[in-house]
Amino acid sequence: MPAVIECPRQITACEPRVPISKPLSNEKPMNTQLSTNYGGLELVSPVIVGACPLTAQESMRLAIASAGAGAIVLPSLFQEEVLRWSKKIGVPLNEYDSELARRLDTSPADVAFTDPDAYLRLVEQACGQSPIPVIASLNGFAASHWVDIAGKLQQAGAAAIELQIHRDPPGCYRDPREMEDSIVEAVQLLDQAVSVPVFVKLGREYTSVSHLAVRLLCGAQGMLLYGRVPDTDITLDELKLRTLWQLTPPGSVTQILSSLMRVHAYCPAMSLAASGGISSSSDVIKVLLAGADAAVIASAVYREGPNVIRTYLDGLRVFLQRHQIASVRELREKRPVEFSDEQQRRDYREAISSRLSGESTRDNPPTITGDRYGHPA
Repeated sequence: MPAVIECPRQITACEPRVPISKPLSNEKPMNTQLSTNYGGLELVSPVIVGACPLTAQESMRLAIASAGAGAIVLPSLFQEEVLRWSKKIGVPLNEYDSELARRLDTSPADVAFTDPDAYLRLVEQACGQSPIPVIASLNGFAASHWVDIAGKLQQAGAAAIELQIHRDPPGCYRDPREMEDSIVEAVQLLDQAVSVPVFVKLGREYTSVSHLAVRLLCGAQGMLLYGRVPDTDITLDELKLRTLWQLTPPGSVTQILSSLMRVHAYCPAMSLAASGGISSSSDVIKVLLAGADAAVIASAVYREGPNVIRTYLDGLRVFLQRHQIASVRELREKRPVEFSDEQQRRDYREAISSRLSGESTRDNPPTITGDRYGHPA
């Protein structure tokens, strides 16, 4: 059975992680606006709690909304369960889906929702209780049977549908273009079936996410960069593969900033949400400056409880006030210019040609400043 991650005691302290400087006596506090628009959804704040088992709990959803989150993404409904459901209600399966269903019957997985009807009831209950938008999540390889369930998710009250597409093995495609074609086709089919926004959750391994973003404008209203995948390990005693699913380490948000900037600069029409290692109010601010309209968190809520959302928003509010910025929308106008090609190449050449100087010991390790590619400088 997969490891169960328990939510720790909720945090009661809400001190912003951005240092606070006292305003001058003649300064009046600004009425900062934290609202944002993510792919057509008007959110009261840019912090979204992503798809995870926590959002299936009623008490947790209410606490998340109370802490100031802009939206909630429910746990994923997997394509495998939709296939079983389609087969049960008499929908004919093609050869690919029939083979997939056969493999699933021989190796069932321990997942939260094995019945789409139960998932639909969760969506209906969550949307009826939540004061903020609730996003349903679909997860799988193809879109052949998502169309029917997507329409029912909208009827149940979902404010949007997040689509996480797992790619088939490379041997299933003749070239990368064919793989991307299948993703674009899936998004188009889903967008035609519903009137609510469709968000695409992508992994990192694509030839050019920026170019794919342009193609996805045909059906997606937003993209989430990037979806988590478990780590793979090899056991040296048994020489077998092992899956490791862990919380995203704090401080790893810098791994996605450059990609966010590239996608936003190349395809500004695509609304973006950032995910991966967001663990402070400073991280929220950085992804907003890099091009995201929203910051998606999950691991932070596991570590510190839902009140961590209030901490992040307090820090964001202090930052805006300190810089005399009235709103998150105005913050977008302060986004830094993307690195020039010449600057990128120069930094890369200097960093990869550098040498460490000075002696280092276990108690005195060298301090290395890296360039934007992670090479020491």
